[in-house]
Amino acid sequence: MNDFSVNILGLSKKEHSFEFQLGETFFAKYGKEVVSGGDFNTKVILNKRETLIEADFDIQGKAHLICDRSLDPFDHPMKISKKVIFKYGEVAEEISDEIIVIPRDQDVLDVGQLMYEFIVLDIPIKKIHPRFEQDNEDENEEGKLIYQTEKDETAIDPRWEVLKKLKQ
Repeated sequence: MNDFSVNILGLSKKEHSFEFQLGETFFAKYGKEVVSGGDFNTKVILNKRETLIEADFDIQGKAHLICDRSLDPFDHPMKISKKVIFKYGEVAEEISDEIIVIPRDQDVLDVGQLMYEFIVLDIPIKKIHPRFEQDNEDENEEGKLIYQTEKDETAIDPRWEVLKKLKQ
């Protein structure tokens, strides 16, 4: 069993709270492709019932990112709240992002993988250093045209030509 797993076999049917500190060892284990590192405090509340386990994740901290514009490192603050339901079934499968089927005899939940996925999915696509935020807001101004495609006005669909003749 690793640091980010929870033994669910021995849990009684009530609410249980677990806290995890996510740092360099966490990202070394689960991957550094998107997030090079970070410091997070995570609280996981598991509510075990007869047919399912509700898991509430509360992740707070900062991710160490690289700016897409300047390549400078910076810390991106994050606050994530997610809920996942683990339903007991015959075969392990992921029904949706929020519902995962686990076998009844499964004794351990690897919540580390879920926490990593939640963090990675919350990273902005465009990673901009805070000192460039004002410039970034100017780019998103309403009415500012960034990309434009040329439109060929001369080519008209022949079906419209027939309709124009009917109009005259």
